[in-house]
Amino acid sequence: MGKQRIEPRWLAWAREIQAIAQTGLTFATGEYDLVRYRRLMELAAEITADHLGADQEELHQDFLAQPGYATPKVDVRGAIVQDGKILLVHEKADGKWCMPGGWADVDEYPTDMVVREVAEESGLIVRPHKIVGVFDANRIGQPRAFYHAYKIVFLCELLGGEPHGGDETLDARYFAFDNIPPLSGTRTEHRHLVEVQAHLADPLRPASFD
Repeated sequence: MGKQRIEPRWLAWAREIQAIAQTGLTFATGEYDLVRYRRLMELAAEITADHLGADQEELHQDFLAQPGYATPKVDVRGAIVQDGKILLVHEKADGKWCMPGGWADVDEYPTDMVVREVAEESGLIVRPHKIVGVFDANRIGQPRAFYHAYKIVFLCELLGGEPHGGDETLDARYFAFDNIPPLSGTRTEHRHLVEVQAHLADPLRPASFD
């Protein structure tokens, strides 16, 4: 039995068409194949624009700008818990809350990424010491608008700093696990917080994965 998928079927189809076209354009050598992969890319943009009310040409150019073999993107999140409360940041983008983190940058270690993201979004200095889990960001919870993504949640030790907002966040505060504010669904889901609690209760708990 497959994993739960709540995203609309058109989105899964469009994402797969775009991925096939991206990979095809990367490895195709003949003009015959290139023409057909370009057409698949146009169809993916047309389907997505029609359902989202977005600009088709902008989507098409964004799809074409994705390099190489089509693979999932990577999002990192830092779980910082003090006195039984977890740190969440208030996102400017949607006015909701999440664990600090963001897209992974090229040529950076995963642990360095989460340290940087936590500092930028909350002002805290941390040291990652355990992976809580590696999650599929598109199949359970709120799916991302288009691209497939994996999410790595790190349990972090607090080294210093005082929580405050950053360039992309309005505020940073600690919340009790039974009093969590509205979550930014594409960034942090309740299941991630449940898994964080489970790791706090059992330090020997293995990393969760989808």
